[in-house]
Amino acid sequence: MEQASPLTFTPDMFMRNFAEAEPGLTRKGAIEESNRCLYCYDAPCIKACPTSINIPSFIKRIATDNLKGSAQTIMDSNPVGASCARVCPTEELCEGACVLNDASAPIQIGLLQRYATDWAISSGVQLFKAGVPNGKKAAVIGGGPAGLSAARELARAGFQVVIYEAKQLAGGLDTHGIVSFRLPQSISLWEVEQVEKLGVEIRTGMKVGVDISVEELKAGYDAIVLAAGMGYVPPLGIEGEKLSGVYDAIELVETTKTGIPTLELMGRRVAVIGAGNTAIDAATCSVRLGAANVKMVYRRTRTEMTAYDFEYEFAKQEGVEFSWLTLPKRIVGDELGNVAGLECVQMKLTGETGPDGRLAPMPVEGSEFILPVDAVVVAIGQKRRIDLIEALGLEHHRGVVKIDGATGRTSDPQIYAAGDIVFGSGAGEAMVVSAAQQGKDAAYAIVKQMSGHQDSVVGSAV
Repeated sequence: MEQASPLTFTPDMFMRNFAEAEPGLTRKGAIEESNRCLYCYDAPCIKACPTSINIPSFIKRIATDNLKGSAQTIMDSNPVGASCARVCPTEELCEGACVLNDASAPIQIGLLQRYATDWAISSGVQLFKAGVPNGKKAAVIGGGPAGLSAARELARAGFQVVIYEAKQLAGGLDTHGIVSFRLPQSISLWEVEQVEKLGVEIRTGMKVGVDISVEELKAGYDAIVLAAGMGYVPPLGIEGEKLSGVYDAIELVETTKTGIPTLELMGRRVAVIGAGNTAIDAATCSVRLGAANVKMVYRRTRTEMTAYDFEYEFAKQEGVEFSWLTLPKRIVGDELGNVAGLECVQMKLTGETGPDGRLAPMPVEGSEFILPVDAVVVAIGQKRRIDLIEALGLEHHRGVVKIDGATGRTSDPQIYAAGDIVFGSGAGEAMVVSAAQQGKDAAYAIVKQMSGHQDSVVGSAV
């Protein structure tokens, strides 16, 4: 049999390189770790969790081998709790608040949460059931963490719920945009399935404004939740972006979630422009796709980068290099129209803060240089859904929908919003767990508006 070329990315390499990076706890390890917990009264870890999971309670259930009860406790508070067990910045949230930080080491809350939810996934149990039908109908635009959370809580309150999802699979960022070696797609799809089992209908491949009109939605439903998230990466606005070998970071990651990618990165030198969590995912993804060298190019310093600390440490362990205080000016192409280099200029921080509170950079005169690369991945944020927002007639600030505090109610009293579409411009941090809580809050507000009370929001466990 003819051997594969050294520059061919094989199915075996894909399976190996994109398998989940961190192993879960064994039963023995989970029992031992759960028995370390002090089961604090008024536990600070609960307060640090945006979805207020009763952490001591779910850990106690692991200690007593009640894994169904543990998973129900987690998922009751967080409809995407299995995904969050893998992607939450736990050291900044629950584990960061653990009282054992000062004495030894914090409880491994994320791994324990993963242990309980992994059991629920493998056992095939249904954790919750729908509420008694109340005759009300709700539409949810977007099937990501915020949309799934809103839909589940509405279904548990007795609403007939339909999710309109533009992609062919629901789950949003968790399904499509987080690398498989951190979050396997099967985990997110299990959470989608849990919502569907409550009678929620998910209509995939449906774009609001294209496949169904805003007028139809408003006429056909008592309430609407806008949870459409954000789009792909916007252009840099520099010369050379149309060259072969320039990739969108979100699309790059997405290709690895749906099968063996066709992108040619084996043996290539890759520059990733940006320094957020998506940029980290794109960089580590490039490494595992066989890139010979991966550099993250960022116009500020490590202090100003928006990626979580654990993401940064993971990238370093993967061999990603960092070019700080470096601003791309032009993507250089060869005679065949392929990427051949990235022209950059060195930057310096001015000491003045910009609108986002970070130190503003400025170029160093005469410091231009060419970074030799064969591919460029753009990861400078994501496009806002301004067209959709304006089609719905909602007030917004540069694509950030204006909402009424914790309720999520927009300028249109029929429409509520949650998730990435309301994050930004100082309006909170775009975490999966925060989006889940916003989806819940929107659902609770709708139930309260429709019934005059909130008692019926929490449905029964199975």
